[in-house]
Amino acid sequence: QVQLVESGGGLVQAGGSLRLSCAASGFTFSYYYMAWYRQAPGKQRELVAGISSLGSTNSADSVKGRFTISRDNAKNTVSLQMNSLTPEDTAVYYCYAHYLTTYWGQGTQVTVSS
Repeated sequence: QVQLVESGGGLVQAGGSLRLSCAASGFTFSYYYMAWYRQAPGKQRELVAGISSLGSTNSADSVKGRFTISRDNAKNTVSLQMNSLTPEDTAVYYCYAHYLTTYWGQGTQVTVSS
């Protein structure tokens, strides 16, 4: 059974940091492109950052220099280090996996207070 389980969300003040983690199981993690998406109330889901099976990364312009994505193929985890958070980063953050098919996690809430 495929599972993507996010953790690490919560409430933080503007300027603070959070680290999100996604634990994957049920598929060959090392083959998959992994990413974090987010969806704010009333907005479309958007890509935050992604990392290929070989470790190449991409990220949205809005988070460049503040967020860092990483993966550990030995532990089947992908993480998102988020620094210098702003209220505009408030959203539900979703773990995403894609190779020949696509999987989504259930999401974790990140709330940044001003």
